[in-house]
Amino acid sequence: MQWRFLPGFVPSLLVAAVVSLQGCSLASIDDNLPYGVLNNNDLELVAEGLPTYLLMVDGLIENWPDSASMLASGADLYGAYAGLFVEDPKRARKLSDKALGYAFRSACAHDSDYCNLRDLSVPEFEELLEDADEGDVPMLFTLGSAWAGYIQQNTSDWNAVAELGRVEATMERVVVLDEGYQYGQAHMYLGVLSSILPASLGGKPDQAKAHFEQAITLSEGKNLLAPVLFAEKYARLVFDRELHDSLLEDVLTADPQVHGLTLQNTYAQEQAEALLADADDYF
Repeated sequence: MQWRFLPGFVPSLLVAAVVSLQGCSLASIDDNLPYGVLNNNDLELVAEGLPTYLLMVDGLIENWPDSASMLASGADLYGAYAGLFVEDPKRARKLSDKALGYAFRSACAHDSDYCNLRDLSVPEFEELLEDADEGDVPMLFTLGSAWAGYIQQNTSDWNAVAELGRVEATMERVVVLDEGYQYGQAHMYLGVLSSILPASLGGKPDQAKAHFEQAITLSEGKNLLAPVLFAEKYARLVFDRELHDSLLEDVLTADPQVHGLTLQNTYAQEQAEALLADADDYF
């Protein structure tokens, strides 16, 4: 079984990772260095340079193993690298597992109630999320992102797939607490999760549409990944060729140069070109 519903989120993890590195005094990183990555429009160059960030964060975590922010950066960076740049499935699974491990450790360092999350029953997990407040949003977003990426790389493991409900619950809590966080990208996750299946098989395409539209609105159209996923995951699901092409054509004519989003937008435009190229075969 192959589920291809999460790769598009990977660039957004880079945003979270390098921004969190930017604000971390332990790293002693110049304020402008992270934006050398985020504002770069060369995906190949970033692919070659990103392992340096990974090794640097690993070393910093060795020195500060209980730093919630450093562990979150490790989770985001490893998840991004595994999902976007690693083609070997076995290696991608290994890296995504490390990302999730860092995310669990970060959540535990942030709040001891979040230790041993997998041991909690579903009602206990939901109760824990209900008690979360705005200060927990970055942790929850990192946790949900890494968990989703892990499931993506382990779709043949039903134990992993069974945890999708927890990812959805986590992102729903982010939306309740601060739906504009990271350009509304929690809505993007929920849009994809709601469009995995057609309505006849239990999918929620109407909810998916609403989430994608809200993600676009919250980013004021600056995040080009949102409409690309809207086209790929929703418009294709409901066979709406007009919406599909309109969304992607708008992405291709948009200016990708947005501070902090240039890399992600460059990726989105590449995906838009590919989706339009095979639209005749799909529809």
